[in-house]
Amino acid sequence: MDERELARVRARLEDFAAGVFAGLPRADQRATGLRYLRGLMLDGRRKSMQPMAQRLGVDHQQLQQFLTSSTWDVTGVRRRLATAAVDTVTPRVWVVDDTGFPKDGKASACVARQYSGTLGKVANCQIAVSVHAATDTASAVLDWRLFVPESWDDTCVPGPDGKVANPHARRLRRQPVTRDQAGAKKPHTRPQIPPDEQIAQIVRRRAASKMPDDQRYRPKWSMALEMLDELAEWGLHPPLLTADAGYGQVAEFRQGLTERAITYIVATTSSTTAQPGDAQPVEVPYAGVGKHPTPKYPHPARTLKGLALAHGIDATRLVRWRDRLPTTDRGSDRPTDELAGHFLALRVRPAGRAVQRGPHRGDDGVLPECWLLVQWPPGHDEPTDYWLSDLPADTELTELVRLAKSRWRVEHDYRELKTALGLDHFEGRSWIGWHRHVTLATAAQLFLTQLRTTHPKAAGQT
Repeated sequence: MDERELARVRARLEDFAAGVFAGLPRADQRATGLRYLRGLMLDGRRKSMQPMAQRLGVDHQQLQQFLTSSTWDVTGVRRRLATAAVDTVTPRVWVVDDTGFPKDGKASACVARQYSGTLGKVANCQIAVSVHAATDTASAVLDWRLFVPESWDDTCVPGPDGKVANPHARRLRRQPVTRDQAGAKKPHTRPQIPPDEQIAQIVRRRAASKMPDDQRYRPKWSMALEMLDELAEWGLHPPLLTADAGYGQVAEFRQGLTERAITYIVATTSSTTAQPGDAQPVEVPYAGVGKHPTPKYPHPARTLKGLALAHGIDATRLVRWRDRLPTTDRGSDRPTDELAGHFLALRVRPAGRAVQRGPHRGDDGVLPECWLLVQWPPGHDEPTDYWLSDLPADTELTELVRLAKSRWRVEHDYRELKTALGLDHFEGRSWIGWHRHVTLATAAQLFLTQLRTTHPKAAGQT
């Protein structure tokens, strides 16, 4: 938006900010919060503090102080935003996803060389996990977490006994030798830093970025469950949850959703194992000593790919799930039509160690039943996409496909937040500064979403 367009909605923005910042104790904090929102929405290539301050005509230290050292509760602001987002969007689904923030240096909180799906490679970046409320016409972010890599957690450094204190930490990847491409042994090229020095380095980095002591490494799926618990404390519950295979392939994540009574349809991988839906465990002969054994399935679990191939592509059906969005490319002659594909739905019983040892396997050995949905394009030798869902057994195939494909809206959120609202433009190094910046960017996006839903042709909302 330019100044003139922002002036047209000034009264609405002030009312919106008054609700969002109602819990801030001081009038100057509430005023700066409104000013920061204006800075994020005003046209400009960079939405870091100095360029925003220049456009707003204020000292950038005022914005910096508001983000990094002012005493206001970011959690309270997020709670009000999440409640308003659900009221605005009336979501059909909630979506769990993550996104990367490229960085040049090493000092920003939780920056590390790690894989980012956003970048499609291993790079120096921060990773954020988020929960979104979505329909086919609107979406908004409900909550954020900054992922803590193992290199930012001193409890992930092995002790004298070779063990780590963090229960989530991956096993030590150090090997006695490394090998070249031909398989021959070669000397280490990276020097090994003593554990005491590693710990000291991590402690210094955490102190410099003012990371809370309770923020430690845990998997992204665990962080997603934490956010769902926090949102539940705020009185918000998903009508259905969806996520990509990075989350859906994790049995503990799916079980965590079941324990929270959250219905899901999540992407997974072809290598996930399951029994057919009609498979039944059989009694195991009792040896006469100890506990009676639990009944077991007579055949090993198969991969989802194997189960789908057993039915064949002829069992698929053509499903149309939504209208294709019109292209923004001028002069494009691509017609606006429906998105469609060939799908197959089967009843299966997911297997694997985590499921077999989980609390939802009955004493009779029966594994929980759910839907397997696969997309199998004509001309392909095997399916390209897989989903698991605990929706009722009488759910129509078309409904399964529509819900499985509803995750696309999160890409709109990330694109708008990054290209228009400066989500990844924060240049500070502090933990609290990052969380406050992304919260304020979320607030700006929610305000624009409210404008779109009430005035579709509002200035700046094309």
